[in-house]
Amino acid sequence: MGLEIVDVSEGSLTVRVTGTLKKSELDRAQASAREIIRRHGKVRFLVIAEDFRGWDREGDWGDVSFQMEYDEYIERIAIVGEKQWEDLALAFAGKGVRPAVIEYFLPSDLATARAWVATKP
Repeated sequence: MGLEIVDVSEGSLTVRVTGTLKKSELDRAQASAREIIRRHGKVRFLVIAEDFRGWDREGDWGDVSFQMEYDEYIERIAIVGEKQWEDLALAFAGKGVRPAVIEYFLPSDLATARAWVATKP
C-alpha cells in the first residue's frame, strides 16, 4: 500500500513499506533518496516492512539505475520484516552483489536493527 521515507537523521534514512509495493512508489522514494544523498553524502537505510504482501507485477523492476548511480553512497541497509520475506527481500536488495552491507532482522529485533544501521562500517 505504500513506501515512504519516514525519518532522516544523522545519515540514516528510515523507510516504511506496507502492503504490496508498487514500482511507482519505489521510484518516488528513490527520487527523495537521491536528493537526501546529494545533500548529505553517504547514508544508511533502515527499511521496515509492516504487513508486507510482496511486489506488484506491474512496472520495470529490472531498472537498476538508482543502484548504479548511488550505491557508492549507501553504507548499510537493514531490512526488518517477517521471516517469510527474508530470502526474497535480501535478493531484491541485492545482498552479495552490492557494495553496501545488507542484513535482515525480524520485527522483534527492531531495536537491534536500529543500532546496527546507525553504526558506521
